[in-house]
Amino acid sequence: MLRQYIEAKTACPDSLLFFRMGDFYELFFDDAVSASELLGITLTSRDAVNKDDRIPMAGVPVRSVDSYIARCIQAGRTVTICEQVEDPREAKGVVKRSVVRTVTPGTIMEPDLLEDRTNNYLAAIAVHDGRAGLALVDVTTGELVTAQINEHAERVLEDELTRMAPVEVLVPADNGDLLELLQRRFEETAFTIREEHEFDADHAADLVGEQFGLGTLKGVALDDAPEALGCTGALLAYVRETQRDAVPHLRMPRRYSPSHFVVLDGNTQRNLELVESLMDKKRRGTLLAVLDRTQTSMGARKLRHWILHPLLDVKRIQDRLDAVEALYDDASLRMELREILKGIADLERLIGRITARSGNGRDLRALGQSLEQIPPLRALMGRMDASLVEHLQEDMDDMAEESRLILSALVDEPPVTVQEGNLIRTGYNGELDRLHDLVRGGRDWIAKLQREESERTGIPNLKIGYNKVFGYYIEVSKSYVDRVPSDFERKQTLVNAERYITPALKSQEEEIVTAQERMTRLEYDLFVELRDTVAQESGRIQQTADAVATLDALLALADVAAAKGYCKPEIEDSGRIDIREGRHPVVEDLMKRDDFVPNDTILDPDKARLQIVTGPNMAGKSTYLRQVALITLMAQIGSFVPAAKAHIGVVDRIFTRVGASDNLVRGESTFMVEMIETANILNAATAKSLIVLDEIGRGTSTFDGISIAWAVAERIHDRVQAKTLFATHYHELTELADNLERAKNVNVAVREWGGKVVFLYRIVDGGADHSYGIQVAKLAGLPQDVITRAREILDSLEAGAPALSGLPQQLYLFGPGTSAEPSRVEQELETVDPDELSPKEAQEFLYHLKHLLKTPRQESTGS
Repeated sequence: MLRQYIEAKTACPDSLLFFRMGDFYELFFDDAVSASELLGITLTSRDAVNKDDRIPMAGVPVRSVDSYIARCIQAGRTVTICEQVEDPREAKGVVKRSVVRTVTPGTIMEPDLLEDRTNNYLAAIAVHDGRAGLALVDVTTGELVTAQINEHAERVLEDELTRMAPVEVLVPADNGDLLELLQRRFEETAFTIREEHEFDADHAADLVGEQFGLGTLKGVALDDAPEALGCTGALLAYVRETQRDAVPHLRMPRRYSPSHFVVLDGNTQRNLELVESLMDKKRRGTLLAVLDRTQTSMGARKLRHWILHPLLDVKRIQDRLDAVEALYDDASLRMELREILKGIADLERLIGRITARSGNGRDLRALGQSLEQIPPLRALMGRMDASLVEHLQEDMDDMAEESRLILSALVDEPPVTVQEGNLIRTGYNGELDRLHDLVRGGRDWIAKLQREESERTGIPNLKIGYNKVFGYYIEVSKSYVDRVPSDFERKQTLVNAERYITPALKSQEEEIVTAQERMTRLEYDLFVELRDTVAQESGRIQQTADAVATLDALLALADVAAAKGYCKPEIEDSGRIDIREGRHPVVEDLMKRDDFVPNDTILDPDKARLQIVTGPNMAGKSTYLRQVALITLMAQIGSFVPAAKAHIGVVDRIFTRVGASDNLVRGESTFMVEMIETANILNAATAKSLIVLDEIGRGTSTFDGISIAWAVAERIHDRVQAKTLFATHYHELTELADNLERAKNVNVAVREWGGKVVFLYRIVDGGADHSYGIQVAKLAGLPQDVITRAREILDSLEAGAPALSGLPQQLYLFGPGTSAEPSRVEQELETVDPDELSPKEAQEFLYHLKHLLKTPRQESTGS
């Protein structure tokens, strides 16, 4: 047995080997020590060949192995399963065992270890000579997609990994620098280093052709994509290596281009909180949480994919919107569809387990019951007038024959295990029915024998029982032992009873047990035959599942639109964004109905494409910025939007620069992170992009920050020409609207009342003239003495008191908000000695002087 273990362990040196021994999986040697620490299980030992040595040993029960595997995976380990591959009762010598699969984060099949509403992607990436390949597979659903990236390879790869969120990534050994970069960025992702030759395009071509029966790669668009092809081959090799003979059915590779969808870089995905919140990375507080009213797990995964992949093609967007509208307009149809969809299980993952030969009777039964819902679902879809729904209806296979076959074969409540019988329904197989009758008749004979022997011996509590050690036996309590006849042969003595056998009982037992074993074996064979038959239809089932998922996602969008009063947006390609009474979908969802204050937005490439948004903190600037981005994104996934009316010109990219924090791991300060993100936007944005910038330049000194923010705004307006919302506390930037032809000032309206500031949350034209910083600080709960002192300092600065920083007081006379009289300005200027100013002080002085000369209220000769 240990020789078997060592041979199996040689094939998986870095994996924990779970070695099947009866009702337990045992681990030995170093694996036992590691598992004991990792899983908190008892570490024992057993004798080695040399009695002086002890072999470390630990084990987990077969029935609860999934939970232990999950803990190993979460701890960063992989698990290899070595199973008994013959019946121990028929084994001659040591039971034969074989490694059946290795469980890694990206190859998990067990439903209890998976998140139902999220894909479990395994990815392969490679970068060579400035080009990159990407391939992703979800072995639980069979989905396989690839991408060839020929420009900005590392940046696009990082964005796609953020978007697709694989749990495990294969990287060639010669991509060490890339690996180091991504490990810092994706701390929770498992990265697995593989040999370079596994990413070779020629080797991959053979693997892909063999796996999918292809004579050419042109049909899957991989003939001109060597990096994408290499990554696809590396994925297939890894799946085969880990799954051995249980490779699930994979769909034909589908090549996609990231450029065919709205570009959402990693920062934008996080800042807009599309599928996970910034605070705790949970689903609550995200756009997905608002929109996801799907009834099936596969529908939820489809909707999540849509949110992360907004469309660029106006016709495809319009087709989705028309389908949502058809559902939106018919409440009774939506209700009927919801009821049917509730009865459909996760077809994608069910057929995945079935083709991987790990599906049990309950999986097959759930598949049969789900397929039974397809005909009435297709009938309801016939009531909808939308081209996309017509295509979905065509893609749904009736599957009535397969459903009838499954439901006629399996009992209503199959057991979890498939090798202990009680799976197949009476009437499905004649031989099985005959064996059932034989076993049932044998058990009736046993019951009759118990009555007869009790009457013959006069022992009222005589009973016949069964266990695996003795088989059938007659049990008599100690008080009646004196009545036991001579033909009873004693087999076992208990504390309060004796157990006996008789020749007749043993003869009947042999017939019953033999029939039971034959029946159990036949049931298993019939189940495997049924499972293999259904697996042959995996392509049709996967296509049907995808159509059901799409319908479910459309229905969810229609449901939320009807419940929350969304409107159907107008979609075209002019680039103009016109939103009337727009609302932030997530913030509105977390508030009482009608409490949210809506706002209009117009971004016109030919008129005002750059909005300078000013106003105090807490007034709603960030909410306004994000809501415009979210409404645009929602429109381009084919969703109705939270607005009274919306006209959306398709955008090719959405960029956000909102908030920042130090990246200590990379050694980057808050300001450096901010500048890197801003540089990426300026270098990648186009005239068709939407840019949202919040507080550019606040991570450095005031004058540096203003200068950078001003220059960035000018660059976007003059060179990039993207539609832009630019929120700032630098009121000096409001002058951009006077200098730039297509810039406009808007601000968040506030009112002062009784010494307090009241936020109106309404966007109005014009620039803000006050920051209200001290009022906001008071609302935030700063101690009153701090607030009082802050007011004193502010009053002193505005009145021209000596500078707190040690700079000449003249620097503080001419800043924004000051009201020095021209005569005093002239007097103060005469007292300034340029030689006493440092270069930095001189620069700030000149800045304030420039501001003074531009201020209309001080345009006098004296000034």
